[in-house]
Amino acid sequence: MDVAERTDTVVLTDAAVVMVRSLIEQKNVPDHGLRVFVSGGGCSGMQYGMALEAEPRPYDHVIEEQGVKVFIDPTSMMYLTGARIDYVDSLMGGGFSIDNPNAVSSCGCGHSFKTADQAAAGAAPAGGGCGCG
Repeated sequence: MDVAERTDTVVLTDAAVVMVRSLIEQKNVPDHGLRVFVSGGGCSGMQYGMALEAEPRPYDHVIEEQGVKVFIDPTSMMYLTGARIDYVDSLMGGGFSIDNPNAVSSCGCGHSFKTADQAAAGAAPAGGGCGCG
């Protein structure tokens, strides 16, 4: 299988690594990694997604942080280059947070975003996202 060259353009914080390890343990899937992807939709036009997967797909970028593997497809990598993935636990709840330098605006929930190219093209929100306005 062809896998893209290892790259350090996306970083997981220590808190994110701990949470991914915990999820892998809870699900009893010791050989899995975290797939991070971007897809169309959400309040701002693009949205983030994550899932546990057994192995990378052809041409994926594979990043390893403290023994945790992260799989990112080439299209998503175009939108995630330089991003920092964190896990935040607060009184309002916990969840993964992505600090993405490619996002020029994002939805209030932090799960969707718009790139400079979308903003310049006047792209309208795709709707169907988190419902925040």
